[in-house]
Amino acid sequence: MKKFTFFLFTIVFLNPGIFLAQNTQKSPGNKDFSPGLTAIKKADLKKDIFELASDQMRGRRAGTIDELRAAAWVAQKAKEAGLEPAGEDWTYFQFFPLYRSVVAENSEVNINGQSAELWKDIWQVTPVETRLKASPVLLKTLADTTGNLKDKMVIMDLLPPNKLPEEGMSLWVYRYALSAIRQQSETLKRQGVKAVILVADSTASSKIDFFGHGIEEGRYELEKSKWLNEENSTPVFLVSREKGEELKKEGAEFSADIRVNKYTYPSANVIAKVPGRDSNLKEEYVIFSGHHDHDGIGNPVEGDSIWNGADDNASVSVALLAIGRAWKKNPGKRSALFIWHGAEERGLMGSKYFVENSTIPKESMVAVLNGDMIGRNDSGNAALLGSISPHKNSTELVEMAMNANSELTKFNVDTSWDNENHPEFWYFRSDHLPYARADVPAIFFTTLLHPDYHTPKDEADRIDLEKLTKMTQWMYATGWKVSETAQKPALDTKSEMKD
Repeated sequence: MKKFTFFLFTIVFLNPGIFLAQNTQKSPGNKDFSPGLTAIKKADLKKDIFELASDQMRGRRAGTIDELRAAAWVAQKAKEAGLEPAGEDWTYFQFFPLYRSVVAENSEVNINGQSAELWKDIWQVTPVETRLKASPVLLKTLADTTGNLKDKMVIMDLLPPNKLPEEGMSLWVYRYALSAIRQQSETLKRQGVKAVILVADSTASSKIDFFGHGIEEGRYELEKSKWLNEENSTPVFLVSREKGEELKKEGAEFSADIRVNKYTYPSANVIAKVPGRDSNLKEEYVIFSGHHDHDGIGNPVEGDSIWNGADDNASVSVALLAIGRAWKKNPGKRSALFIWHGAEERGLMGSKYFVENSTIPKESMVAVLNGDMIGRNDSGNAALLGSISPHKNSTELVEMAMNANSELTKFNVDTSWDNENHPEFWYFRSDHLPYARADVPAIFFTTLLHPDYHTPKDEADRIDLEKLTKMTQWMYATGWKVSETAQKPALDTKSEMKD
């Protein structure tokens, strides 16, 4: 926290105006959105995305100085665009805490008296304080759990999960491994074992460095009350196949001295606004939503260790800046609120926090237009989620988005990913969700997944700038329709949405 305080002081000292509104005159109103549309420029989008997704931003990982640097960059750009601060204490920021539990660097694991390297030979799946030394009991199948395993350390090969991830699903091995670990360890925990050691199978081993990095990062929570409680927690380890074979031998010994550090990190939402021109409607807000964080620094992939997150989600971060410039040039009847959420990649933390601690009254939220990944794949195709049941919560809002597309951008709109049985569950993986669950009309603009998703290859030079420009225009035009209508989009009868 001392480092964070110094960082914040530096921002204020070098540029105190970042926290303050600019004294600028309001642009005249116009019912046609075309005057504002000219302010959305491909050159601006290109310049901004190459800055925000550059190596210098180091992947903008939530809870790090790199995320705060990105937040400060966004706030500065919002100020330059003439957007007014709408965060807390008359600033562009809404800071919130992230509670992290992580295995300490001085932890030790030994196999047959020899040191095993954490995050290379062995991974502790959840950060749990552990002190143990024993010879593990070898289980060949889950049928072996019929015996008395209480207070025993057990070891067995990782088994495929009961339900495999759908073929072609994103991060397939990651999902396979974590599902398998969870299912198998829960079965063993019910037998009262004191520790579980799972030996990576060939599938998990093929990407163990990739998903192992996520395990190494520990666990994040938004509320301190939900901070991981080690009491009565059973430690679960995943070991490499080589080390696993050593532990399977008769008389093998495993010892672990795992220490857990707990940290509170700052994350931040960046919030700005453009007041509406209508004296009666300006107290209502059209919300444009995205997130500015990504995955940070990880194990190198083909020599590149920076997860730049150009499409995910610098694409929407710069789109919101462009929409802000357009709105400033030609304000709508209703006000526009721009929210760059923090810590989305840690579990929609920023949007959850804002919905619970919003800087505007909930009843003033007319609609949320969220975007996540809008710069890749076929140039003529896009997707709109929240557009079909059971995820659709405002038919009128969806119609406005579809009409804006028909009139302006003319994408082939894919709604199949909105199907409740779609294997990606894509609807539940972005920042519109907390708003929808709070009964705010919400939709989600995206151009869907691609092979560079959550890899270091998600770079700015792979963004289709023409498509990014058109997607930005679509979000803007939809928001304009919401702003100009006499009655705000009605909320449909709420449907039950599964996780």
